[in-house]
Amino acid sequence: MNICKTVTLRTRKIKDGRQLSFYLDYYPGYRDEATMKVIRHESLGIYIYAKPKNQRERDYNERMTERAEALRCRRYEAVVNERYDFFDKEKTKGDFLAYFKAKAGKKNKKWEHVYKHFHRFTAGKCTFGEIDVELCNRFKEYLLVAPQFLHTKRKLHINSVAGYWSTFRAVLHTAYRERKIRENPNGFLERIDTIPTEKEHLSQEELERLADTPCDAPVLKNAFLFACLTGLRKSDVKALTWENIQPYGDGRMYVTVRMQKTKDLVNNPISDEALELAGPRGTGRVFPGFTDSMTQAPLKKWLKAAGITKRISFHSSRHTFGSLQVEAGTSIYVVQRLLAHKNVSTTQIYADMADELKRQSVDKITLKHHVTEQEAGTEGKSNLAV
Repeated sequence: MNICKTVTLRTRKIKDGRQLSFYLDYYPGYRDEATMKVIRHESLGIYIYAKPKNQRERDYNERMTERAEALRCRRYEAVVNERYDFFDKEKTKGDFLAYFKAKAGKKNKKWEHVYKHFHRFTAGKCTFGEIDVELCNRFKEYLLVAPQFLHTKRKLHINSVAGYWSTFRAVLHTAYRERKIRENPNGFLERIDTIPTEKEHLSQEELERLADTPCDAPVLKNAFLFACLTGLRKSDVKALTWENIQPYGDGRMYVTVRMQKTKDLVNNPISDEALELAGPRGTGRVFPGFTDSMTQAPLKKWLKAAGITKRISFHSSRHTFGSLQVEAGTSIYVVQRLLAHKNVSTTQIYADMADELKRQSVDKITLKHHVTEQEAGTEGKSNLAV
C-alpha cells in the first residue's frame, strides 16, 4: 500500500445540519500499527456551528477550528516522520505500561508476572520515552531482590529472575521493532545466568509403587499418574476436556491441546493406560474436581503412604515422563517433540537424569582383563584335560 501523502481537515454535517464535525482525511490512507487496519478517516470529536448566529458563536468556531488545525498539523508531522524514517516525538509520551499489559495479555503467565513486577517497580507510571539502559538496569536490580507475589516473605529464585529478565528484554525488542522506542537497550544489557537445579522425578519402581498406593483423593491420583504417562503440565491437565482426546486415522487416541504456559499446540498419541486413568468417556473436563489445593497436603500424604521421601511436586510428573522415556531408549528428539520443548538442550536435562543409563554406562569401563571367546574355549579344554 502507498504511504500516506496528505492529511486534510474536513467537516461533515451532523444533527440536522445545525453543527459540523471536524475529521481528518488521509490519502491514500495508513495502516494502524496496533490493529493493522487501514485508516482513511479520523474523527476529531470537535464540533462547530454550521451557521453561527452571533459573534459568540463565530468566536467559538474560530477557536475550535484552530484546535482542529493544530491536530491536523500534528498528525501530518507523524506522517512525515514515518515517511522519512524520523522518530515521532509524540510516541515517547505514550504509555509503555499499557503497551506492556496488552502484549502480556496475548502471551502467557510469565509475561503477566513480569508486567506486574514492572508495574510495581515503576509505581504504575512509565512512558516510552523513559525506557533507557539506566531504567532497565534498575529493574534488573529490583528483580534480584524482589519478593514473590504469593509468598511475600520469599525472594524470587534466581532462575525465575533470569526468565523474567529475558521476557522483559523480549518486550523491549518488540517495542523497538514496532518503532515505539527510539533505541533498543538490549545491546547494552547483560543477561542473567541460571543455575542448574535438580529436577526431582520418580523412578519406574517408585511410579509403580505409587500407582499401587491408595489415595484419599482419587481424582488427584488419576490426574497425577495421567500426567506421568503423558508429560502434560498441571495447568493442561486441569483444563483438559474430552474434546481434546480424539481418535486419528492410525487408530490411536491422541490428545490435542494448546499448552496454557507456552501457547504451543501439542498433538500426541496417548497410551491405553492413560486412557484408563481418564475414566469413561464423557463431556466437559476429563478430571472434574481436580484443584490446585490437592497438589499440596493431599499429594504429600499420598507420597508418604507410598514410602517416597523425595520432594515431589505435581510438576515432577512431567520430569518423570521425560526421564523415564529417555531411560526406556526413546530418542531425545522424540522426547523433545512429546514435551513440546523449543530447544533440545532443555530436553537434554532428562538424559542427565536417566540414572539407569548412568549405571549401565559406568560398568562398561573396567580394570579387569576381558576374556575373549577364544580364550574362554581354550580354558574350557584345559579344564577337561585335567
